Amino acid sequence: MSNRGTSVDLTVAQVMAHCGGNPAAAADHLARAIAAAPEDPEPYALLAELRSELVDVVRGGGSLPAVLAQSYVNFLDGDMDAAVLAIGSVTGARPDIAWAGAPWFGDERFLGAVSPDALAEAATRTLYHDPDLDSDSMRERFQPWFHAIEVVTARRPVPAALARMAILLRASGLTDESFALCDKADAVERIMLTEVVRAGTWRKLGDPEQTAAAFERAVALEPTSWSLHLDLADLRAEQGDFAGAVAHVDRGLRHEPAEPTLRVAAAAYRTRLTCSAADLVELIELAPLLPDDPYRSTLIDYACANPDLPADLVAKARRL
Repeated sequence: MSNRGTSVDLTVAQVMAHCGGNPAAAADHLARAIAAAPEDPEPYALLAELRSELVDVVRGGGSLPAVLAQSYVNFLDGDMDAAVLAIGSVTGARPDIAWAGAPWFGDERFLGAVSPDALAEAATRTLYHDPDLDSDSMRERFQPWFHAIEVVTARRPVPAALARMAILLRASGLTDESFALCDKADAVERIMLTEVVRAGTWRKLGDPEQTAAAFERAVALEPTSWSLHLDLADLRAEQGDFAGAVAHVDRGLRHEPAEPTLRVAAAAYRTRLTCSAADLVELIELAPLLPDDPYRSTLIDYACANPDLPADLVAKARRL
């Protein structure tokens, strides 16, 4: 049963669609009604009734109300992959609302037809703005996602999709469940991505050695992946093992000698390890190849922490 505010929104939506000639406003009021109670079937029933009036909004709109409408219309049309991708985008924009509490999201027609790849992509979209999901209230809001993951992965366990879904479980604080999904993926086929996800989960749990072991297994599966070597180098640097960091970044450079991120990291870690002014000069020359972001700043901080470096070069590096 809709509350009074929701009923007002539904009435206004109907007027805007039928008589007001403003389908965008109608979609806005429908979205407000759904946001107030995502589990209430009444707004969806009205959306189904008004779909012909809202066709232009649904087809071409990129606003949250338009994409929300797209999700349900796609469900009605039997396009479950498009439906889940749309609701994933809406959830990513406003993770504080339990959009997946919609009746259709738990419908057997949806859970029986949506593909693992689409569900994995939708789960990824929920994390676009790096929300903090590790709380009881957020886990409650995301419970329909967890149920969908359980049902769909039991029906069709695709390793890469399972690994991506495990990231959402990890972000929600469900680390045991995330590991279990990775194990399920391994039972089908061992792939690099699964080990990378495991590494991230071990990192979240504060276990650097298990993190490194997972990255090493990932490297064994894809030895030419320079980014994995960089991950290991960065992990060793976090532990203060700059000899290990240099060794790992050098392994990456053997595969991608021109990769700017590797070159900058190599100069930074060598500077910290050897206290070489020449390496610091190289870092100063190479650092502008990377975006001015926290990772670049971290590399510069590592290098400049060596107290025996020339003060003028350290000052120049810190001004970058």
